[in-house]
Amino acid sequence: MNESRLKIFTGNSNRPLAEAICKSIGVPLGEATVTSFPDGESFVKINENIRGADVYLIQSTCPPTNHHLMELLIMIDAARRASAARITALIPFYGYARQDRKDQPRVPITAKLVANLLVAAGANRILTMDLHSQQIQGFFDIPVDHLYASPVFFKYFAEKIKSPTLVVCSPDVGGMKMAAAYADELGAGLGLVGKKRKNATTVEAINVVGDVKDCDVLLVDDITETAGTLTAAARLLRESGARSVRAAVSHCVLNDTAYERLSTGLIDELITTDSVPVTTRGLNIRVLSIADLMGQAILRINSNESVTSLFRVKGF
Repeated sequence: MNESRLKIFTGNSNRPLAEAICKSIGVPLGEATVTSFPDGESFVKINENIRGADVYLIQSTCPPTNHHLMELLIMIDAARRASAARITALIPFYGYARQDRKDQPRVPITAKLVANLLVAAGANRILTMDLHSQQIQGFFDIPVDHLYASPVFFKYFAEKIKSPTLVVCSPDVGGMKMAAAYADELGAGLGLVGKKRKNATTVEAINVVGDVKDCDVLLVDDITETAGTLTAAARLLRESGARSVRAAVSHCVLNDTAYERLSTGLIDELITTDSVPVTTRGLNIRVLSIADLMGQAILRINSNESVTSLFRVKGF
């Protein structure tokens, strides 16, 4: 590996994560100006020579989503026009991922639109984690390295969660494959909470599949914003006799409604990653770092080694 060819830059969405990634692999974070004009237009200037370099641009498309997406697109364009040899967009959290199909008339498939924009801007490769739908990888005509946060979670669970009555539950049908993989790895039981969504922020949990009475339950999901699905599931699980309820969520894009719901105490511990900035607000929220995971992926891509062999998790 020729480390002099490796350059890492970041936008403004999650600079602490970018700094942690660089620290974990011993590569300095590149100098770039990423700011806004008074009228709100984004401005990017890369303050280093990157001609012929292998460039990694770290940016989660978390709120303000559209602003951070535009920053990323402009960073990619700036790197392309500066003659970078290869540009990898490192997107720990891929926004718009839930708009991945036409589920009603006359709506867009925005996840595909964002993929088109990234490719059109000049990205040669995408590195991301825990996409809401794995088929989004097929929206790109360039390589996509899709990592999972599960190795980071499993390490924490092995140290902190030791229960002979552990049951892994998915808060909805769509997450059953993930829940089954977690249950298999942890040697736990498997359950499901059926739900009915009333609107974008309100969810009704209607049924528990599986025995959770006197069990320690671990809810697993890829993303939460309002915590409606999680807290509705936790309430039903407790009514069904669960002794404790924890939740492991890859991306916590929490808003005020989420913090209000989490403050009810229905969930004993919320475990998440730093794919997006998370504040605890005094709640029992454990933030695990994906810096080492992402850093090793960067080194392997840079040296043309296998990423899959390092991060594949049983069941995925």
